[in-house]
Amino acid sequence: QVQLQESGPGLVKPSQTLSLTCSVSGGSITTENFYWSWIRQPPGKGLEWVGIIHYTGTTYYNPSLKSRSSISWDTSKNQFTLQVSAVTPEDAGTYYCARNLMASEDCLWGQGTQVAVSS
Repeated sequence: QVQLQESGPGLVKPSQTLSLTCSVSGGSITTENFYWSWIRQPPGKGLEWVGIIHYTGTTYYNPSLKSRSSISWDTSKNQFTLQVSAVTPEDAGTYYCARNLMASEDCLWGQGTQVAVSS
């Protein structure tokens, strides 16, 4: 059974870089036809798609976050990582990683991790 677990600092200072890791167990992140997502939810707001890394390693980003976001992976650890630079309080919220099956509504989510941005 595939499971995803987010990890990272609960608090980041403004202008710093936020780095989050999603650890995947029970299946490889290079399995064909899957892609791996980062989604966030600011307090009191809806879900916002941040970006994905395809099973080929190709990445795609929300245009509104593209200039500050970077998704990478470590296949030896079966993990993928999100970095968001120059954070502001608007970057605070719950961050989720998820596994998606291409051309399908099949989506498996992690439990989420809270991020606060404050000096």
